[in-house]
Amino acid sequence: MDESGKPQDPQESGPDRPPQPPERTPDGHRAPSQGTQVTPDTQDPGPDGTAPETPGPQGTGPQTPAPKPAAPKAPGGGILMGRPFGVPVYVAPSWFLVAALITWVFGGQLERVLPELGAARYLVSLFFAVAFYASVLIHELAHTVAALRFKLPVRRIQLQFFGGVSEIEKETESPGREFVLAFVGPLLSLVLAGVFYVGMRLVEPGTVPGVLLAGLMISNLIVAVFNLLPGLPLDGGRMLRAVVWKLTGKPMTGTVAAAWVGRALAVTVLIGLPLLTHTGALGRAPEEIGGADSLTDALLAAILAAIIWTGAGNSLRMARLRERLPGLTARTLTRRAIPVEHDTPLSEALRRANDAGARALVVVDRQGFPTALVREAAIVGIPEHRRPWVAAGTLAQDLKDGMRVAAELAGEDLLEYLRATPATEYLVVEPTGEIYGVLSTADVERAFVAAMARTS
Repeated sequence: MDESGKPQDPQESGPDRPPQPPERTPDGHRAPSQGTQVTPDTQDPGPDGTAPETPGPQGTGPQTPAPKPAAPKAPGGGILMGRPFGVPVYVAPSWFLVAALITWVFGGQLERVLPELGAARYLVSLFFAVAFYASVLIHELAHTVAALRFKLPVRRIQLQFFGGVSEIEKETESPGREFVLAFVGPLLSLVLAGVFYVGMRLVEPGTVPGVLLAGLMISNLIVAVFNLLPGLPLDGGRMLRAVVWKLTGKPMTGTVAAAWVGRALAVTVLIGLPLLTHTGALGRAPEEIGGADSLTDALLAAILAAIIWTGAGNSLRMARLRERLPGLTARTLTRRAIPVEHDTPLSEALRRANDAGARALVVVDRQGFPTALVREAAIVGIPEHRRPWVAAGTLAQDLKDGMRVAAELAGEDLLEYLRATPATEYLVVEPTGEIYGVLSTADVERAFVAAMARTS
């Protein structure tokens, strides 16, 4: 690459130009050379979004310890509230907006039911908003506990504008487990609704506790019923997916069916909710409904419909992507690499790499043991006239735990491994510990984007 970061023409580059792709033998394989056998970053992605598989010899360098999984880092996404069962719970900034909205709306209801509260009604309303989202958290914890029971990693729970979400990082392996995992959330919401109903019967009606318990009972009942609607991305959609999966034996068929039912639900909500309000089917006489109420209901219906429609589409797209992910392997995306010592001039290191048909540099110690990876971005930033005076090792990133990747790692396991230890380059090793090459995050991202583009 030149100083601008653009690849140079192989016919115009100088003796210390960046390494170019290796030549191939007449049968399409790489010509053997000193260094490890990897795939160059200039190859076009294959049909599944990965670089084509290229057979080659085992690494010739010294052995390096087999990679150990790095401890995953907790993602961001709001204010960390705690780690029940070891899973971080975040409150998104949008929650404060919906909490304020609930406080205002419920406060208006309290003004009619308990006018003697005065301004204190908003404190009661705020308590209701917090209690309601505590119920939502319990709903999500039900999903989380079930996932952990099935040995499925849960990245986080996030409370946001329209409820909560449990980010379960892997799919279940059977339709039965999928059904259970989806059903436990609405089931616990129904249980909470029952508990609040019993509490409401035990207190005096028309009091603050009675009104709060009634509100929590109704809200949890709505959450349960809404989530049981049989369309993705709702829990009922996942239950429908599990049923179709069980009947057909094909999880993708279940996803397609549940996603299209979800889209049909979105259209139904968009049209049906304002219609039900206008006809008084929701308990309010048509003459009591003003223009502002109709506009509010229509806006709410549009937002809910958009969320369901978008979620159904995303579920379908992610399912298609998961079908392609197994083809995304560390081996097929790895770049050929050569070993260099720390004090090797950058120009000399690049010349050797080019002669070997390599596109990555591994810094080794006197015994040939890998200690660091030269960063491609750092090479680009060094003008050619300075490269003879810059040691390759000064542009390298030390190898840390999690930066050694098994060559056979693939699909979601590969993405999760890289996400646990963010870096620009990784050392790829064989099961025997021999060096295979260097994996660039940029290559993985390009392959992932290509796979996503083929699912849209």
